[in-house]
Amino acid sequence: MSTEPDQSWGREDITLEGRLALRQAATRLRAEFDGIFGAETIERFLFSSYDDFAGRATVFTWLPLLAERFARQRLRALARVEGLDSDGRPVVLFLCTHNAGRSQMALGFFQALAGDRAVAWSGGSEPTSQINPAAITAMAEVGIDITGEYPKPWTDEIVRAADVVVTMGCGDACPVFPGKRYLDWELTDPAGLGVDSIRPIRDDIRARVSNLLSELGVTTTA
Repeated sequence: MSTEPDQSWGREDITLEGRLALRQAATRLRAEFDGIFGAETIERFLFSSYDDFAGRATVFTWLPLLAERFARQRLRALARVEGLDSDGRPVVLFLCTHNAGRSQMALGFFQALAGDRAVAWSGGSEPTSQINPAAITAMAEVGIDITGEYPKPWTDEIVRAADVVVTMGCGDACPVFPGKRYLDWELTDPAGLGVDSIRPIRDDIRARVSNLLSELGVTTTA
């Protein structure tokens, strides 16, 4: 099996520096998923993730890194779906429209409260190019840093890998898979709102996340 398909690595729409960064990313992913997925699958996920971010990016410097992170998440999800890697931890997926406010705050609270005892992902039906700065500020006020996250779409394998799918205003665009547990949280969209208006939304999300973790039997931090 080829480890570097010519149709991907020779693409002229990616700079030389970008191709080098993607080669390095592919090497890391192949080592991480050795014995689980072959090179073709890994590189297909890496390049499709790159294309998604490239289509709406305003700054291209970090695209290979974002593509690697998203490809890693998608591969982990696929491994769960195919029964190749399951550690028994519950997986929750938070979905909203832009993956810039509500779902990112929910993800931040989930990770802070659950630690490594559960897994959470987030996504959007129409992901934007950056997280809402006011949401970042509101979360920082309660000691949670979400600046390391980034808006991203959902994919079939990510939805299928989740035990619980929490939707927040994405309406008919939200994916529906039989057998999944769905929760619809009616929350005001923080887009365009200031920090003062986002605080009540933030606090509501924290309470909902805490209750969900309790329902899942996940011990939370203080």
